[in-house]
Amino acid sequence: QVQLVESGGGSVQAGASLRLSCAVSLRTFSNYAMGWFRQAPGKEREFVAAISWIASVTKYADSMKGRFTISRDNAKNTVYLQMNSLKPEDTAVYYCAANTDRYSTTYQAYAYDYWGQGTQVTVSS
Repeated sequence: QVQLVESGGGSVQAGASLRLSCAVSLRTFSNYAMGWFRQAPGKEREFVAAISWIASVTKYADSMKGRFTISRDNAKNTVYLQMNSLKPEDTAVYYCAANTDRYSTTYQAYAYDYWGQGTQVTVSS
């Protein structure tokens, strides 16, 4: 059974940083592209960032460029999301997802095959 477990969320002040982690129980983790999405209350799930299987390609939503960094450690079966200069509008549940198309960095949520349960990030002003 595939499991994706996010961690690292919390409550912070605006301007602070957080690093989210997603541990993945896939034996062939390195064969998957990975993505981060988020969903705020009353809003649709939105794309945050994605990374290809050997981290050669990354993609970010425009509002996260320059503030967020996605990375992965294939030896640890883990993908990370470093979030700097957090804003109240970054408040959401953050989800990681795995895509069997290892070259893909798509923003389309339907393309991802496996999802974690999410971790809450709350940013206060």
